Amino acid sequence: MGAAEQAELLGRLPPLPTTVVGSHPVPEWMERLKTDYYRGRMSHAHLLDLHETAIKAALRDQELAGIDIVSDGELRRDNDIDHFLGRMPGVDIPRTSKDFYYDYYEAAVTAPLPAPERDGGPLGLADDFAFTTGQTAHPVKFSFTGPFSLSRRVRNEAYPDSRELVLAIARTLNAEARALAGRGARLLQIDEPFLAGYPDQVRTAVEAVNVVTEGVDVAWALHVCYGNRHARPSWEGHYDFLFPAVLDARVDQLVLEFARKGYADLPAIGKFGWDRAVGLGVIDVKSAEVESPALVAARVRGALDLVPADRLFVNPDCGLRNLTGATARAKLAAMVAGTALVRSELTGTAPPITVGGAPTAQPSRSPREESES
Repeated sequence: MGAAEQAELLGRLPPLPTTVVGSHPVPEWMERLKTDYYRGRMSHAHLLDLHETAIKAALRDQELAGIDIVSDGELRRDNDIDHFLGRMPGVDIPRTSKDFYYDYYEAAVTAPLPAPERDGGPLGLADDFAFTTGQTAHPVKFSFTGPFSLSRRVRNEAYPDSRELVLAIARTLNAEARALAGRGARLLQIDEPFLAGYPDQVRTAVEAVNVVTEGVDVAWALHVCYGNRHARPSWEGHYDFLFPAVLDARVDQLVLEFARKGYADLPAIGKFGWDRAVGLGVIDVKSAEVESPALVAARVRGALDLVPADRLFVNPDCGLRNLTGATARAKLAAMVAGTALVRSELTGTAPPITVGGAPTAQPSRSPREESES
């Protein structure tokens, strides 16, 4: 599916489009097989086949749930870092075996990274994207970890300061983004899961984001969360640390975590003058409890007090990697059903029949009341 088809699909989205942040659950059998690969017990060809099978299943889960914009589930990636650093020219990884597939490599940059070819795509992400679009008729969002977060897992022995390393990584990712756009990508997302741990570095991170997006004419999203390693947050805080620096980011959408933390941070978006789209986290990916459609609807309605409907996307807080498949599917179905309730109110259509005939009444407490309790 090429650029024109992706653009057409994105142009036909309903109000309040539903999407995912990126990752899909990794079942235990897949964890065992991927670990076998890193222990030398499985061929690379078998690993590739495993990835493709898992991606097809993740897409089917999203389609059955009714998600409007799908992803590949990031199922080729062991974690949020290694898939990129392991393919990046100039990054030294002396030991590529792992005890467990989810572990991080020990990576270093001992000499300046080579200047990437303008449209070279050295990481091969365009091939990953092309495979995904060949398996679904839905528009695809493709995400990759941002330069700031990638730099946090690299030992810097080449640059005078960390900022120069971040910008060098950003230049490589810009070439990758150009290659993705050339293969038809029209919605790309930069993930910065480490940024909340370094709030004093937000200006450097934004500068690097703008290097990544430079000259790449697609819709850009920026996802900032508080970490999701082993279903636990790595940091706590408030999103006001992003402002005002993030206003200079050349992106079209901020994708943020709210369901776990509450919605007290949401007014910061209006307070500091963010006038672009918002990806609203309405599903807590760190809890196995499945939200009701009514609760999701209430969270969306609360956000509409601050963000116009034509600028609001609905998504989980973060990736679904650490949930079981059954829990993730149930949460996605609830997210879609709750969003559909609000969508029907906006469009004046009859409310949909919810999954299993669940009641559609509003909860007794609003998201604002939740955050204040």
